[in-house]
Amino acid sequence: MGQRKHLSEMDRKTIRIIVADDHQIVRQGLRILLEAEPDMEVLAEADNGRKVLKMAQELLPDVIIMDLSMPELNGIEATRQILAESPGVRIIALSMHSDSLFVLNMIRAGASGYLLKDCALEELVKAIRTVVNQKTYLSPGVSDIVIRDFVTGWQTTSSSAFSVLSAREREVLQLMAEGRTTNQIADGLCVSVKTVEAHRKQVMNKLGIHSVAELTKYAIRQGLTSLEV
Repeated sequence: MGQRKHLSEMDRKTIRIIVADDHQIVRQGLRILLEAEPDMEVLAEADNGRKVLKMAQELLPDVIIMDLSMPELNGIEATRQILAESPGVRIIALSMHSDSLFVLNMIRAGASGYLLKDCALEELVKAIRTVVNQKTYLSPGVSDIVIRDFVTGWQTTSSSAFSVLSAREREVLQLMAEGRTTNQIADGLCVSVKTVEAHRKQVMNKLGIHSVAELTKYAIRQGLTSLEV
């Protein structure tokens, strides 16, 4: 019996992982811990949403461990874009945010799992193996949020940035909040300056906010940027 178990473990397919978090110590710690598992390999690390999007396209990992609050492109938007191109990738949110706003929007974006950063390593490893088997894994506290909001009709995010603004408008808002100029935003998104200005006007009109300072506060509250309040 023990020999059969050993052979089964040896034959197990290696799970290829990308770790995305804007804190280097978190990425390095996760790499060390996950690579100690016999069936896991960390292919790469990304410190912002744009990088993980590019890495996902190039490396085609099995699983991405995704922080939500990252610069340039937040984890929710990165998840949405990655899964639009590579629906077979499984994404697990690993976040300090337990608010329903973040949990539900990440799940709506297509994440297969959601864990809080204070979880034990054993739970993260279990979540990775669960989602690779085409199942969903939610931390107990997170699952309570999902069930409660499902019962009440998913009303908590009805006025969030993820329902009010388009995907491109959210990208523009995040980059504005992070201090990018109109020209920098246009270059980063590969669009014209006029297009960025049009998106900015739409964002302000939809939100009823007409100052950069207030837009920045809104973006932080909505989890669109890694800036601290």
